[in-house]
Amino acid sequence: MIPSVLPTYNRAPLEFVKGEGAWLIAADGRRFLDLGSGIAVNALGHAHPALVDALTAQAQNLWHVSNLYHIPQQQALADKLVEHTFADTVFFTNSGTEACELAVKMARKYFYDKDQPERVEIITFDGSFHGRSSAGIAAAGSEKMTKGFGPLLPGFVHLAFGDLDGVTNAISETTAAIMIEPVQGEGGIRVVPDAELKALRQICDENGLLLILDEVQCGVGRTGKLFAHEWAGVAPDIMMVAKGIGGGFPLGAVLATEEAASGMTAGTHGSTYGGNPLGCAVGCAVMDHVADPDFLAEVNRKAGLLRQKLEGLSADHPEIFEEVRGSGLMLGLKCKAANIDVVNAGYDNALITVPAADNVIRLLPPLTLTDEDIAEAVNRLDKTAAQIESA
Repeated sequence: MIPSVLPTYNRAPLEFVKGEGAWLIAADGRRFLDLGSGIAVNALGHAHPALVDALTAQAQNLWHVSNLYHIPQQQALADKLVEHTFADTVFFTNSGTEACELAVKMARKYFYDKDQPERVEIITFDGSFHGRSSAGIAAAGSEKMTKGFGPLLPGFVHLAFGDLDGVTNAISETTAAIMIEPVQGEGGIRVVPDAELKALRQICDENGLLLILDEVQCGVGRTGKLFAHEWAGVAPDIMMVAKGIGGGFPLGAVLATEEAASGMTAGTHGSTYGGNPLGCAVGCAVMDHVADPDFLAEVNRKAGLLRQKLEGLSADHPEIFEEVRGSGLMLGLKCKAANIDVVNAGYDNALITVPAADNVIRLLPPLTLTDEDIAEAVNRLDKTAAQIESA
């Protein structure tokens, strides 16, 4: 008999009832050090006082009215995002998947309104993950996500990760945009080099294309800049945001320049829940913390400390770990042992990590973790590796 919850997840045998900072408390009382943050969602950790206060205060007044009316909290969050980014305008969604849908629509509508309706194709890259909607799986193109779900939405051209020559060769009179994650998350914490992001920006400019960046996982302070593309000194035309922006509350957004968003007029897109008072009140509190230069400086300091310790850990366990990769507090350990074995052994040591492609485990801790948390995380990873070695 099928369970009441549709069985689409291979869940770990764990159930958590409370969270405090970088820690999760299981139903049996065990305290787990959380290096997953709900897959890069809990940017400020669990039960951060500022987020609890923002949510509670808003919940006592108004939860939802729909986008038939002006929403002051939505305006406030949009203003913060415009102030701190390349963007001129913001549309709020409930998730990164929905943000992908709008990004695709926005790019195609842009060229339609420029009397170039043939320009619908979007260049994407192997190893990418853009959500599990029809557009998202078609954009990524991997068999793992697309098998059994055809016919796929047309209009995507898939290239090898890092293939700049392939990008140039793939551009045609039907190309509209290039879409890429500055750091692939699901793909195995693969960082797009700054020089490559600069080159993609130049290619778009030279060919009249839009550059779409998917910063759903790598944005909102995760790499030590507010958004990862800032390291390369470039700006996109359209950017997808979610996960960390809500600090645990379901919230996403599409940020865009005025030019790129010019086709999105009244009635071209909408959302019932997107940008509601509750979500945007929390998002404003997140931005007040994460956009602070002092906060980002601390993220970078802690990222350097964690990476240094992980390099030592990898050297101490060469049969388990092969490489440390990533940016900021979006780090990956490429494993020689099966990555799922490392994740499962971590559970035995009350440690949470997240598997990814390329036999990598992701380390996506709250941006607020302490130096003591870092020391304890590496200690538990060390015990985890030793456990596998002795098995």
